[in-house]
Amino acid sequence: MLTSLRYLAGTAGPSGFGSRTTAEDATADCADLRHITAIITGATSGIGAETARVLAKRGARLVLPARSLKAAEEARARLRAECPGADVVVLPLDLSSLDSVRRFVARFLALGLPLNLLVNNAGKYADRFAVSEDGVEMTFATNYLGHFLLTRLLLEKMAETARATGVEGRIVNVSSTIHSWFAGDDAVGYLDRVTRRKIPYDPTMAYALSKLANVLHTRALAERLKEMNANVTANCVHPGIVRTRLIRDRDGLVTNTVFFLASKLLKTIPQAAATTCYVAVHPAVAGVSGKYFADCNEASPSRLGASSEEATKLWSFSDAITAQKKSVHVVTGGFRLQVQISNADRGMAFA
Repeated sequence: MLTSLRYLAGTAGPSGFGSRTTAEDATADCADLRHITAIITGATSGIGAETARVLAKRGARLVLPARSLKAAEEARARLRAECPGADVVVLPLDLSSLDSVRRFVARFLALGLPLNLLVNNAGKYADRFAVSEDGVEMTFATNYLGHFLLTRLLLEKMAETARATGVEGRIVNVSSTIHSWFAGDDAVGYLDRVTRRKIPYDPTMAYALSKLANVLHTRALAERLKEMNANVTANCVHPGIVRTRLIRDRDGLVTNTVFFLASKLLKTIPQAAATTCYVAVHPAVAGVSGKYFADCNEASPSRLGASSEEATKLWSFSDAITAQKKSVHVVTGGFRLQVQISNADRGMAFA
């Protein structure tokens, strides 16, 4: 109850920020980020676009991966219009395709840029059941698995950059409080049953599972970074409820009515981007890793989200199915997946 009242009132928490803090507020103490190179997924609209705008305003070099290069070019033009001279690189990436993720990483590494910050922000909500070209349920593939592989392939570059510059690297996974809606004790088992059509597809549960996976990924990733002795942290955030394109895609009488009635609870996009930006660059978060943040303050994930056992299990599963192999079946806890080669994105553009 106290947490809800604090949210509604916008009262600041221990960090000095609260639910009404904007991304610009949260980065006011980080006015010069010219030493930072950041990759931000899902930066062509919504929370990701605001995150990119604020970091560009502070001087960070940005790499914007996008499935649509046209949308990414338009995002770059908007950033340069507001922040003349902004250094913005555009590269193709379809997160639902593991092969596309590998191609993106190869293209990025070929540029010879450092990497200080990775913001795994992109997400989707799929009304209908579909599987990716790799045979994975589409929401899980896009929101989690693509980001898992992207992060794993960039870890060495981030650790190398941190060693060379002495600047702490940070990974921010954008999750959601909806991760707590996942009803079950076995994330991998649920994905297996949905993928094999043993149970009906529930789009809300699929989305909740993907967001739970983001939380568990953060927990396991923080442990691995510690084992690597890398000067890189990993945290996840709940941005708050905001009517971004992800929700607008589901416009209708019921959705519109619910959002009208709940309007006082919604955040603006600048407010929703605040926690991501705070965790990404604020000095107060230095050295903090494996945590869950909401309203720019540490918070508690769900019981399952706090499970080290489930995090380890999901990591092993994800590591197995993202292994680069041709025409092989990966069997993990009953889950069978044929890994295939993608013919996704072919072009690239950068500046």
